Amino acid sequence: MKNSIETNLGLFVVFVIFAVWIIVETLGGVDLFRGGYHLNAQFETAQDLKEGDLVKMAGVEIGRVEKIALAGQKVQVTMKLHPDVVVKTDSKALIKFTGLMGQNFVAVDFGSPGAPRAVDGTLLATEEQPDLSAIMAKLDNAASGIAKVANSFSGDKIDNILGPLMDVFKHITNAADLSVTIANVKNITGQIASGQGTAGKLIYDDALYHSAMNTVTNIQGSVTDARQMISGAKEMVDNVRAGQGTLGKLLTDDKLYNATTGSMTNLNQIMYKINRGQGTVGKLVNDEDFLKNAKVSLQKLDKAADGLEDQGPLSVLGIMANNLF
Repeated sequence: MKNSIETNLGLFVVFVIFAVWIIVETLGGVDLFRGGYHLNAQFETAQDLKEGDLVKMAGVEIGRVEKIALAGQKVQVTMKLHPDVVVKTDSKALIKFTGLMGQNFVAVDFGSPGAPRAVDGTLLATEEQPDLSAIMAKLDNAASGIAKVANSFSGDKIDNILGPLMDVFKHITNAADLSVTIANVKNITGQIASGQGTAGKLIYDDALYHSAMNTVTNIQGSVTDARQMISGAKEMVDNVRAGQGTLGKLLTDDKLYNATTGSMTNLNQIMYKINRGQGTVGKLVNDEDFLKNAKVSLQKLDKAADGLEDQGPLSVLGIMANNLF
């Protein structure tokens, strides 16, 4: 009896210990007794993430969510990772869910191979997962809209929309009308095949071909004339550059330049002498006595002219006769 009680008691204790271990493992309490380091990530929303949820990398568990708290306008998630797990500083964290009814977890990617390792307290970059509730709400709104559209098409409305189209289709498919249409098409194609009408002449008449060929020939002739003109202009320019012809000599012969330079030199010397008062023109321009004598002579001539105006014609003739004889 005593052994039976002790055996049952021992089995009960083992069962309790096993149950406690399962509960602690499920809630993530084992991590309390395991070493590791902490990394942080801030999200717009934690969705349904809870403390104790898994942290995975490529689908492999690497730690647990230890704390979820508000940090300003963000939600900061503190993760405790296993000490042997390597996370890079450019790794990104993302809240995912295993299924429509599954548990949420934090997924961390590998990051760049050359990036340094994240140390305890590092804040990782994050990506936002679309909220499942918002997606379901949008799907519900879309389904409601489709239902409203479907309900709006009642039997009467469908008949009103499709009725005229069916009448037109029935009219087109009428045997008599269809036969007439086919006969008209056959008649038109026969006329075209025999060269009748505008379309038939365009296809079978050679006049259009010859006209087009003449046009192309004229265009080619114009192009040839233009090429000849360009060739002639090029030849003329070459002759000018070579110094041939009047224009070529004017542009390339130095004699004209030398003659012009000599003329300008002589003109410069003449103007210099005139300014210095040399020569007849220089004296006329620069001698003040000549200017005074000219003024006096003009004054005397003016007085003489006034005197002649006062004398009569006979007196003038007498004065002239006396001076002549």
